[in-house]
Amino acid sequence: MSALIELSGVSKHYGELLALDAVDLELPEGRIGLLGPNGAGKSTLLKSLLGLVEHDSGVVRIFGEEVRRDPFEIRARIGYMPEGDAVMPELTALEYTSFAGELTGLPRPEAVSRAHQVLHYVGLGEARYRRLGSFSTGMKQRARLAQALVGDPKLLLLDEPTSGLDPRGRDEMLALIRDIPERTGTSVMLSTHILPDVEKTCDHVVVLARGKVLYNGALGPLITSEAGVYEVRAKGDPGGLRKALELGRCVVQVQGSALEVKVPEGEGPQYVLRLALEAGEQVRHLAPLKKTLERAFLQTIERAG
Repeated sequence: MSALIELSGVSKHYGELLALDAVDLELPEGRIGLLGPNGAGKSTLLKSLLGLVEHDSGVVRIFGEEVRRDPFEIRARIGYMPEGDAVMPELTALEYTSFAGELTGLPRPEAVSRAHQVLHYVGLGEARYRRLGSFSTGMKQRARLAQALVGDPKLLLLDEPTSGLDPRGRDEMLALIRDIPERTGTSVMLSTHILPDVEKTCDHVVVLARGKVLYNGALGPLITSEAGVYEVRAKGDPGGLRKALELGRCVVQVQGSALEVKVPEGEGPQYVLRLALEAGEQVRHLAPLKKTLERAFLQTIERAG
């Protein structure tokens, strides 16, 4: 089975700026997180998939088809939610969404029918006859998600979909993003700077920096804890325990009220307990360190220099 998305040697310059640097990438169906600092090339990558920017070299394929050869036909099978809250304020949510459906090639009656369905799905059923200019930021985000879904796409590209949302609105948007692939079989690529959003929704991750791919693979291995690293909490002031661990050749970093402890090679959690006992210190918590995606992301960027 061919990959959902393939990039082979794709480069893109904006004047002297190299936005994509000979990118080779194969991505499976499913839920994909696209991560990178500002200027990493994320938006250029998304626009290359849509055929909205002409890359300087290389080949982009989606659904096994080269984007350059028929970008309009491929775009008809992709839903795109761009960054920002730009909408057509004078249109109702129903008019806006059905218009987006017609742009994908749906006949008008079918586009209107689909617009009703997706607006109900994203939670705007009761507001679908209201003008978008009267919507809150969260409602506009939902309307923009609806217009991306109305054409029944096989691939959904979401650029910062939770930007500007309050905690409740963010959780509701993430619930929709998790549900879409399971309900419709649509694959989702989520581009965001909010790393916990990717942890909650995605099973595959791409890390970009300076136009290069630093990581492309399953989320699990990226956040798997390094062997021999533990989160340790002392009873009372951790200063004495920290000193005892460092004297025992452990590498210790303070993380808030906890200690992040890397034991010498070949040692395990019992080594930490033994050092604490010998020093007369009490340990109230000891567990393998669970690496967050944010930490793994920063380490990946740092290793790349």
